[in-house]
Amino acid sequence: MDAEDARIAAGEGVDAIVVFNHGGRQLDGAPAVIRILPNIVEAVAGESEVLFDGGITSGQSLLKTLALGARAGLIGQAFLYGLGAMGQAGVAKAIEVIRKELDVSMGLTARHDVQSISREILLQRNGQPYGAR
Repeated sequence: MDAEDARIAAGEGVDAIVVFNHGGRQLDGAPAVIRILPNIVEAVAGESEVLFDGGITSGQSLLKTLALGARAGLIGQAFLYGLGAMGQAGVAKAIEVIRKELDVSMGLTARHDVQSISREILLQRNGQPYGAR
C-alpha cells in the first residue's frame, strides 16, 4: 500500500508485488486499494510485476485493474464464493464468468488483447476519469 516500499522492494529484485489492503479489516480507514494501484505501478517502473488483490468479482473490475497498470488480478473472493456455492465446479464457473465478462468488457472498449488495455479506457471524452467532477 506504500509506493516507497514498493520501489525499495523492486530495487531489491522482487519478482512481483501484491497490492492489497486486507479488505480494510486490519487497517480501519485505509484507502481503497484501487486508488493506490497507479502509485505502486509508477513507483516500480516495470522493475517488478504488480498484482492486484482488491475484491475482483467481475470481468469489469478486472479490466479496470489492468487499465490502471496491474499485470494481473487475483480473484480469491470470487474463487471462494464459487467454492462455497458449488465446490470445484463453482470455482470453474466463477473463473469462466469473469473470463466472459472480461471478454465482453474488452470488446466494449475496442480492445482485443490484454496488452492493449490502457488507462485511456477509464477516461471520458473530456479526459477526466469517470465519476470525476
